[in-house]
Amino acid sequence: MTGRDGSDSRDTAFNDGELDRRLASVWSTPPGLWGILSTVDHKIIGRRYITTAFIFLALGGFLSLLMRLQLAQPEARFIGPDRYNQIFTMHGTNMMFLFAVPVMQAMAVYFVPLMVGTRNIAFPRLNAFSYWIYLAGGLLLWLAFVLDAGPDIGWFAYVPLSGPQYAAGKRADMWAQMITFTEVSALAVAVEIVVTVFKQRAPGMSLDRIPLFVWSMLVTSFLVILAMPAIMIASTSLILDRLVETHFFNPAEGGDVLLWQHLFWFFGHPEVYIIFLPAVGMVSTIVATFTRRPVFGYLAMVMAMIATGVLAFGLWVHHMFVAGLPRLGQSFFTASSMAIAVPAGLQIFCWLATMWAGRPIFKTPFLFVIGFMITFVIGGLTGVMVASVPFDTQVHDTYFVVAHFHYVLVGGAVFPLLGAVYYWFPKVTGRMMNETFGRWVFGLIFTGFNLTFFPMHILGLRGMPRRIYTYQPEMPWSALNMFISLSAVILVLGFLLFFVDAIRSARSGDAAPSNPWGASTLEWATSSPPPPYNFARLPVVGSLEPLSDHSDALPVAEGLRVDRRELLVSSVVEAIPEARESSSGDSIWPLWAALATTATLIWSIFTPWAVVWGSIPVAIALIGWFWPKGVPEDES
Repeated sequence: MTGRDGSDSRDTAFNDGELDRRLASVWSTPPGLWGILSTVDHKIIGRRYITTAFIFLALGGFLSLLMRLQLAQPEARFIGPDRYNQIFTMHGTNMMFLFAVPVMQAMAVYFVPLMVGTRNIAFPRLNAFSYWIYLAGGLLLWLAFVLDAGPDIGWFAYVPLSGPQYAAGKRADMWAQMITFTEVSALAVAVEIVVTVFKQRAPGMSLDRIPLFVWSMLVTSFLVILAMPAIMIASTSLILDRLVETHFFNPAEGGDVLLWQHLFWFFGHPEVYIIFLPAVGMVSTIVATFTRRPVFGYLAMVMAMIATGVLAFGLWVHHMFVAGLPRLGQSFFTASSMAIAVPAGLQIFCWLATMWAGRPIFKTPFLFVIGFMITFVIGGLTGVMVASVPFDTQVHDTYFVVAHFHYVLVGGAVFPLLGAVYYWFPKVTGRMMNETFGRWVFGLIFTGFNLTFFPMHILGLRGMPRRIYTYQPEMPWSALNMFISLSAVILVLGFLLFFVDAIRSARSGDAAPSNPWGASTLEWATSSPPPPYNFARLPVVGSLEPLSDHSDALPVAEGLRVDRRELLVSSVVEAIPEARESSSGDSIWPLWAALATTATLIWSIFTPWAVVWGSIPVAIALIGWFWPKGVPEDES
């Protein structure tokens, strides 16, 4: 086959140097502003996602520090009740919707295509659109907060307090529309990950050879697809109640306030596992690398992740035990809430067995894994406690629950995430993070976290309710609150040191070897950082640990074109090559579509007619996006 210039257009016709040059010319992002705005390279978009999510983490952490300053002493006047409600709502909303879920999907956007051995993510323009819409939603929320119009209804926005009767103004509408932004973004990424994993794996990477991190993101993506429409329906119904006077949640007109809780928590509890399951994959990857052996019980780990995903949809009512539910329903959800501890315990056992049989190397990523196991087990035990109706009735809406979900979410997600950052930092930047700084970061964060959140269990047992901005001096909470607030400073110092280390290392850290940890998964089979095309010749996989089996050079597949962007499509089960598929080039239309969608959603906060008139620019952007470009089909 010949290209437009008369030369052979297949990769088999070139040596490695010439092949790299030709692929770089086809796959590289254009320089300058146009390239920044139009790129569809999954690595560039993944870096943007990760960076933006960590900025939101820093902002959310700053808000939590403000809350701790207010609660350090009784009857403090540092923050007034109205602003405190905004800060409380912004902290929870920011951490759950703008950091926890997006950062996990961001790691998948960057690493899943590399780990399955393909050149780009599926639907790359949709991937670019998902980032722009996520960024717009985050900016909308924070702009509203800066203008003193931030939401003040809690990150859960319970009705009727968030409804038109009790929440005047546009604060609740800002929250509800932000949900639409972030969930559209998350759904788009989930679809991309599912298609990439099922149809773009390297030849030979059958289902039983997929890395555990990829499995975790695949299960997570199905959870996103199945769970997030519920919160979109809930937030849209809330907006309709507020803007056009429907009555979905108005009991006086046939609505039901408990409908909101059912819709919200049907999404909200699977969301915990949308955050946790990627951490399972990160921990598995780090444990296998730093113990120098495959994770014990690969099949059991995969089945445990799938079981967690299935069981996650049968737990939501344990957030509603005090809402007046039938006793039989309470018994069912108590049993299911305890049952989900079984696959989690199985995963812990597999990791411990791997460490026991391996030769652990205690580098910074592995230290964060150990910290994760300790904190997550504590969070899991308290989770079993609050799954009991009599106990939950006593501690519901107290600081015991605050301690529990921070142990689950921070211990179960942030610790593995920080370990993954230290682990994959050389792959993304080509530089190593500082090991000494890393140990200090781990020590400060682990110590500060436990000193901050473990005493909250005691506060809850002493009856301190959540969501209060002050308390009376005669209550037995003052000493513990001061201790917690002082301990939070240690936690903040740990994160500050982490950000300093990451920025310094990205600029002037030691150059990283091609595979600094001696890992066995495919992302380390290419250079660090990877080239725009990921792999010059696609690797062929013959086992679960391809780099361990082929220490010199991997076998490769050939035959893809070099004069246009082209991907290999493989079968779902055995990853047998089936076809070659063109991959979309850089385009400005995803940005225009995101801008048009953003304008429509923000406009609709003020008038429902925005949905009608706003559909016109959205349609124009989509027509430009999908307009046929005349790319020739394969000739063979």
